[in-house]
Amino acid sequence: MDFLYINFPVSGVTTWVFIPPLTAFIVSFFTSMGGVSGAFMLLPFQMSVLNYTAPSVSGTNQLFNIIAIPSGVWRYVKERRMVWPLTWAVIIGTLPGVLIGAWVRLEYLPEPRNFKFFVGLVLLYIGIKLVWDIVKNKKQNTVSVKSEAPEQNTEFVISHTSFSFKQVTFKFSGQTFSFSVPAACSLCFIVGIIGGIYGIGGGAIIAPFFVAFFHLPVHAVAGAALMGTFVTSIAGVIVYQLLAPAYSGISVAPDWFLGILFGIGGFCGMYLGARCQKYVPVHIIKLILCFCVLFVACKYIYDFVV
Repeated sequence: MDFLYINFPVSGVTTWVFIPPLTAFIVSFFTSMGGVSGAFMLLPFQMSVLNYTAPSVSGTNQLFNIIAIPSGVWRYVKERRMVWPLTWAVIIGTLPGVLIGAWVRLEYLPEPRNFKFFVGLVLLYIGIKLVWDIVKNKKQNTVSVKSEAPEQNTEFVISHTSFSFKQVTFKFSGQTFSFSVPAACSLCFIVGIIGGIYGIGGGAIIAPFFVAFFHLPVHAVAGAALMGTFVTSIAGVIVYQLLAPAYSGISVAPDWFLGILFGIGGFCGMYLGARCQKYVPVHIIKLILCFCVLFVACKYIYDFVV
């Protein structure tokens, strides 16, 4: 069995070959039920468990997105729950932010200690947002009985989409939603910088903002966020690969073998998670994610302060 225990020369990680895909499968299985990529949880795993702390971990994490996300996006497209104008707004706004974020990561956060503090802050936000969603949904469930009957007859797909450079309007589940294109692109730009630094492409962060600030339904936002994450992750991987020669003293280019192994597990996990979503209560999934995210966030912030 020693041949299964291998060393990844780029990252310096030494582990069993089945650990990366198995971990990605488990993480993506649960996170995909919440409509997000598992990248925000895999990065702490790589840094704390596999001891992969070089800047190239961000590019490797984005490589995972490229391989894992298509299975989830395919399901959203098949189920006609993809708001394409929102998808393009995410891509146009996030893409330049991701490029800037990659540069910031290499210039100002190459040290593992500082980067872990940044990761801790991002995870703390995501954890608090998950807690807020659980509390908010619990309150909504207590008053949803009256409106449940008419909503069951509405079609759970995107329809009647209209687009202009100022505003996008669409119908979903019997309701009409709209958002400002300039405001969405501006928000995506800021989030793209954070996602580029972290190595998650921004999708796991942008979805809560769309729900909280633009009051868009999470079932309609998830597909656009994942698609935007997929495209911007491609750009992120290319940037880290191209910038590698300029930073010869540190590991910058993604670890392709390790990233592909994570991606294979993520691809299977995201598809299976989407298939099983209706059998698992959402609040249970979010509670599990909350515990994992907040535990890692508090540990990273505590280690930085102390």
